[in-house]
Amino acid sequence: MKPVVRSLLRPEDRLAAIPQLAALRIAVFRDWPYLYDGTVEYEAEYLYEFANEPGSVLVIAEQDQQIVGAATASPMASQKAEFRDAACAHGMDVDRLFYFGESVLLPACRGMGIGHAFFDEREAAARAAGATAATFCAVIRPENHAMRPTDPRDLTPFWKSRGYMPVEGLTCDFDWKDIDQLNETSHPMQFWSRSL
Repeated sequence: MKPVVRSLLRPEDRLAAIPQLAALRIAVFRDWPYLYDGTVEYEAEYLYEFANEPGSVLVIAEQDQQIVGAATASPMASQKAEFRDAACAHGMDVDRLFYFGESVLLPACRGMGIGHAFFDEREAAARAAGATAATFCAVIRPENHAMRPTDPRDLTPFWKSRGYMPVEGLTCDFDWKDIDQLNETSHPMQFWSRSL
């Protein structure tokens, strides 16, 4: 059965979902290309902060009462400085820009149109909030990275089919701990954007 996609609007529903969302983010982001070695404590803190942020959007995919996917978005003006400041320095109007955070989905549920539903929900929310453009960031990994799979999943065609293009010259750096590292390291992130 195909998972059901819906937005979590009530704060109490968002807070109740945090344990499942934290585990999901850790599981999905552990794979290529993020290779993220996250902790439940960090994820819970991040998600709690996000759930209480005015204007934030949380879309989930549920199957058999389990969250199997999630996507987030919020006004760029309330994003972390690494993202907000880079967009502002590039001349983007952060007051009219929506930032799409993660879009995570368990592998068994991919290819069912859920990724499109995640973008549809977030784009509709961004337009309703008065945004004129949306953006997200994707990690840049070198072709010769030691942990690169033989045939990595390429989301570029999907993103382009949604009208998103890389923003020339617009990158930022964000720190996290990779699964093969002892400490956090800096990761270059490429901005993608489209008008709404």
